[in-house]
Amino acid sequence: MHLEVFAEGNSFLHKLDPRIKILVLLLFAIFCAISQNLLIPFIYLLLSIFLVWLAKLHFKTLLNRIIGANFFIFFIWIFIPISYQKNPYIDLGIIKLSWEGVKYALSITLKCNAIILATIALLATSSIFSIAHAMSHLKVPDKLVMIFFLFYRYISVIHEEYIKIKRAVLARGFKSGTNLHTYKTYAYIVGALLIKSFQRSTEIYRAMLARGFNGIFPLYEHFELKKIDFLFGIILSIIVILIYFL
Repeated sequence: MHLEVFAEGNSFLHKLDPRIKILVLLLFAIFCAISQNLLIPFIYLLLSIFLVWLAKLHFKTLLNRIIGANFFIFFIWIFIPISYQKNPYIDLGIIKLSWEGVKYALSITLKCNAIILATIALLATSSIFSIAHAMSHLKVPDKLVMIFFLFYRYISVIHEEYIKIKRAVLARGFKSGTNLHTYKTYAYIVGALLIKSFQRSTEIYRAMLARGFNGIFPLYEHFELKKIDFLFGIILSIIVILIYFL
């Protein structure tokens, strides 16, 4: 499970200072989230698509991530148009859909996808270490930076343990079904994963202590802001603000 697949590249966004990208993304996310009607979120979505194009990301991998995120947004389309108590309604016979509810669900969809694409284009084009380093420079508390870094870094480790357990179960001829044996097997998998994760975390922590870890990672190399970083940050920030006031 490679979590930094988009960090490997040589595009314009890959070379930008991650501090600028974090600040611009925060501004983008705030203004996009509080924007009204459908036009402004749609323009933000177009802007995020432009950023994705600028980052030259692999389309198939990006599409898989977007589909996964929109799986949860799909439930918004099921519940909001039905439960939204506001006229006028779209009469479908058995059920009535609130037109305002449909517009509200569409607005949420546009905003979520715009923010997700912008996050991928701006943050995923930097390594996790660079992002943590940038957060530290932006005066984010060290403990939060450490939790963020270790959580992100060792998701892949837990996933590797899960793959090993799953292969071992399949090698013994396990086939899932709606029966007690299947439920017990999945319970054993979850239990084994928790135990192995705990054992792995203990080993990692001891290795870190053996290398002199004292709660923070020492930084010997620091970022150097260039004119192109400032220029990108200023121009994109102005565009984001202007879109909001359209």
